[in-house]
Amino acid sequence: MPGFKTHIAGAAAVTAGALGGAYWLGAYRPSFETMVCLGLFSILGGLFPDVDTDSKGRRFFYGAALVVDAVLIFREQYRVAAVLGFCALLPAIGSHRGWTQSWWAALLIPGSVLLAPMLLLGLPWKPFFPYYLATVLGYFSHLLLDRKF
Repeated sequence: MPGFKTHIAGAAAVTAGALGGAYWLGAYRPSFETMVCLGLFSILGGLFPDVDTDSKGRRFFYGAALVVDAVLIFREQYRVAAVLGFCALLPAIGSHRGWTQSWWAALLIPGSVLLAPMLLLGLPWKPFFPYYLATVLGYFSHLLLDRKF
């Protein structure tokens, strides 16, 4: 099975290709900063399926979650921090190559990118849809590299 570097490269390549195509067609032309953020969301999506096992991807993913959770607590965003902590526990309820390695999880798990801003902050979903798609692309790149299809 591919390692975390391959999954990072795969997620970045798929998302760069999709962004390049959308930009070239004129369908979506985000700023450079937005493209970098989309790339990061894609990479996190590409690493998520392996958070149910001891791996470098798991340490990277949970390290990022820890930093975000600490910032949320510091900013007294306790409700959002609690949701992030709850979601971070979910992979522990399954076995490796279990539910985190399924096509339906690749569509549902990134849904939190849309739902969290809507439900917790009352924001509209449309501005977050590109981040959802980037996360889904990263997630599916992981499943493709692991030959899950």
